[in-house]
Amino acid sequence: MDRFSFDGGSSGEAEGQEQLGALKRPGWSKELWEWVKTVGISFILVTVLHLFVFNLSTVEGHSMEPTLQEKEWLFVNKFVYLIGTPKIGDVVILEDPSAFGKEQELLVKRVVGLPGDQIEISDKHLYRNGELVDEPYIDTDIEDLDMMPLTVEAGSYYVMGDNRHARASKDSRMFGTVPLSAIEGKAQFIVWPYKQIKSL
Repeated sequence: MDRFSFDGGSSGEAEGQEQLGALKRPGWSKELWEWVKTVGISFILVTVLHLFVFNLSTVEGHSMEPTLQEKEWLFVNKFVYLIGTPKIGDVVILEDPSAFGKEQELLVKRVVGLPGDQIEISDKHLYRNGELVDEPYIDTDIEDLDMMPLTVEAGSYYVMGDNRHARASKDSRMFGTVPLSAIEGKAQFIVWPYKQIKSL
């Protein structure tokens, strides 16, 4: 009887383990599914934020000196121009209008003219609507040629680099005004290197 009871107990224990395993498998699958959902939602969220809200851009070249230095990292607010428009003095990231048929490059420039503004460069200075523009962010007068008055068309902006040394910046003096659709966002902060962190 004892042996019979022992054999019967082993059979029951084995059945119990099988049932326990059957109960565990759905729990493991559910945990995996929750993990996959979390990763998927996180990926979608990061993608949406990158496309429509913000990203980080690295400064290349010297066209925005002394304000920006090469290799600095910028926090770019993309959302701000989905609900508003650029303002005078904004530092913006834009698609290079002169890159026809080439891989699209991004430029960083400052907005100096709004739709309807008349822009002129005379005697090495920038004028907007006939008035001399105060530009505390530059370290030299404009060393390139003067420019006849130009009126910024509707929906477009006139941009220049802060570096006013000769041939230092490719900007609206070369490729003309920039449509709002080509402006990707506003550079709001320098975020790296940490000693240079500041708002723009």
